[in-house]
Amino acid sequence: MAIQTIKVPDIGGAEGVEVIEISVKVGDVIAEGDSIVVLETDKASMEIPADKAGKIVAIKVNVGDKVSQDSLLLEVEAEGETAAAPQAALAAAPAAAPVAAPAPAAASAEINMVVPDIGGAEGVEIIEIAVKAGDEVAAGDSLIVLETDKASMEIPAEAAGKIVSLAVKVGDKVSQGAVIGVLATVGGTAAAPVAAPAKAEAAPAPKSEAPKVEAPKPAPAPAAEVEQTGDVYAGPAVRKLARQLGVDMGKVSGTGPRGRLQKDDIRAYVKPIVQAAQSGASLGGGSGIPALPVIDYSKFGEIEIVKMSKIKKLTAEAMTRSWLNVPRITQFDDADITDLEAFRNSMKAEAEKRGSKLTPLPFIVKAVAAALVAEPSFNVSMHQDGESIVHKKFVHIGIAVDTPIGLLVPVVRNADKKGLFELADEINVLAKKARDGKLTPAEMQGGCFTISSLGAMGGNGFTPMVSAPTEVGILGVSRAQMKPVWNGKEFIPRNMLPLSLSYDHRAVNGSDAGRFMTYLVSVIGDLRRLLL
Repeated sequence: MAIQTIKVPDIGGAEGVEVIEISVKVGDVIAEGDSIVVLETDKASMEIPADKAGKIVAIKVNVGDKVSQDSLLLEVEAEGETAAAPQAALAAAPAAAPVAAPAPAAASAEINMVVPDIGGAEGVEIIEIAVKAGDEVAAGDSLIVLETDKASMEIPAEAAGKIVSLAVKVGDKVSQGAVIGVLATVGGTAAAPVAAPAKAEAAPAPKSEAPKVEAPKPAPAPAAEVEQTGDVYAGPAVRKLARQLGVDMGKVSGTGPRGRLQKDDIRAYVKPIVQAAQSGASLGGGSGIPALPVIDYSKFGEIEIVKMSKIKKLTAEAMTRSWLNVPRITQFDDADITDLEAFRNSMKAEAEKRGSKLTPLPFIVKAVAAALVAEPSFNVSMHQDGESIVHKKFVHIGIAVDTPIGLLVPVVRNADKKGLFELADEINVLAKKARDGKLTPAEMQGGCFTISSLGAMGGNGFTPMVSAPTEVGILGVSRAQMKPVWNGKEFIPRNMLPLSLSYDHRAVNGSDAGRFMTYLVSVIGDLRRLLL
């Protein structure tokens, strides 16, 4: 039998991604789609599935290794189309039953419908189920609607067929790989050989059990016991939760098999700490935050208590984290946009012909992108170790958008490489998707810097909050006003735009911020500087 290799597939262009778990061992027989390793990027953990079936003869990576697309992971001995038959023979004495299984599967096979890649989000709530058992669906039809902490998304069917059963309900929390239900497809001949080994002894009737893909599920279970680092046993979801909560897993006792850490173990560990902080108690000699008094507002008059939307609650939590963790400084200046506005107004007719809407915002985005390139001290993030700074070689700019469900921040990618009309079109599309609730998580990730414009609401300035930990700077834009400006001989009227630059003082010092603001104001005041 031929020896074949399994390599790292396309992982979004990420380089040097760490292997945090190996889910198989030499000698294991794997099916196509079985998880073989778990990788961890700077944003999420991801399971890498086998793209070939067979027996593992060599593992070419270790936990802790760094890999990229096309890195060699495994060597397998391919067993071809007969791979399932010997396995079924071990499970049941009569060999005829599993051999007969593929015949009915050629007409119809039952497969699991699973949650696809949703940007690394864990525990995403199901807010709508669009189908029911017995429904006929086509590939691409919506099955369920999920709501992440930023947006809602529809999960489509990957194949056509009939819904056999649903395994979820509204309110359930799911992650990538979670089973949504069972779908009976037409012409699915591949499912039967995969399921035959596990179901042979319990299923003399081939159609009733053989085609189901639930059967291979027990196979990954032993892999869950693989030791990770030191003496800690934990899967990627548990490790991610621990990182988010800042928990040292070595200090937590696991209640799973062989002491494996569960999510509940992490939550139980942090619960008393959170309760103590909320009550204002002192932890480890440090001072807790004093608790606010509980007030009965109804004694002053009629009231109504309205639940905050999920987006508003998450925004409140993010703002609190930023306020408590980021030593924020805000600097102010005015940019002269008299010439910019004259140029913009002269381009309105051309913009209309192109179907574009040319507002001042694309000009500001273009200027900020140039400033991030000229003054890269703002295009960084604080590393989680607190001792390093991550310098970014790309320029992605977030645009704060006010929507009916709260504030959303879609991201314009590679803003430094786009022209004004291209920026205008992309901003308009993203803003509309935000207001319509159609943004995907990917469209709100990866920002280097944010622009928040309150010009339409009025005001002379404000102190915007930095989006920590991914960014260290944010620009607040207020309402432009005509002001008298001294030109050396006399006061002349100029259209002045108030700007507020907030930044994380751990990563950016005052002189860097001063240079950034000076450059930004000069570019906005004279767009010809973008050509230099």
